[in-house]
Amino acid sequence: MQPPLQPPLTAPNQLHHSSWVMLALLLGFAVLHSGGASLRAWGAQRIGERAWRLLFAAVSIPAAVVVIGYFLAHRYDGLRLWNLQDQPWIVPLVWGGTAISFLFLYPATYNLLEIPAVFKPQVRLYATGIIRISRHPQAVGQILWCATHLLWIGSSFMVAACVGLVAHHLFAVWNGDRRLANRFGDAFEDLKANTSVVPFRAVLDGRQRLVLAEFLRPAQLGIAIAIGVFWWAHRFIGAGATAFSRTALAHWLG
Repeated sequence: MQPPLQPPLTAPNQLHHSSWVMLALLLGFAVLHSGGASLRAWGAQRIGERAWRLLFAAVSIPAAVVVIGYFLAHRYDGLRLWNLQDQPWIVPLVWGGTAISFLFLYPATYNLLEIPAVFKPQVRLYATGIIRISRHPQAVGQILWCATHLLWIGSSFMVAACVGLVAHHLFAVWNGDRRLANRFGDAFEDLKANTSVVPFRAVLDGRQRLVLAEFLRPAQLGIAIAIGVFWWAHRFIGAGATAFSRTALAHWLG
């Protein structure tokens, strides 16, 4: 199936404004998200793990919706650096790479019922499943997602968005290791010594091995379903971008 026609690029004079706004939104989200993660122990001591998780979600989710909405509305802004959308190999490559990125972005090692605080959220050290491939799978997934979508969109705005996203996740790698080291001490240092940030590095140098059974979990089915839902939902991207563009916030951001 041929990809749908994409909206035209905006005038070049819009390049700097929308790109800078996108970077500012990503910085704001990074402060809220990574800052909230850094304050988790402090907040949980005062209001409890469940309440802190719900407060964290109440702040992070609306911020993420704004970032995503602005991205959808402006993804083709600026200069068109390349256009590969008419190439027969581009659609399977982008979708295949995106599907793999979701396996890293939403690793099945996490207890899914702790995300909405159905179960009491806990901080754990994981050394199984996707963690054997990379200690920071979400950073790997985000970089892969950026690579595939940058290849598809090819706009200078997308370059700016990817720079912001990757920078946030590289910071999260450092910040995550720092927080876990402070919390778990020698136990985390042992985990760190036997895992890697770069995918498969610990496997290739003999510090780690893959166990297939750890990847065959019910949560993986949930990720597969999520990939299918996102594929189906892509047909509504144009409508979503238009809806966001009509909001007062979108007009204020410009």
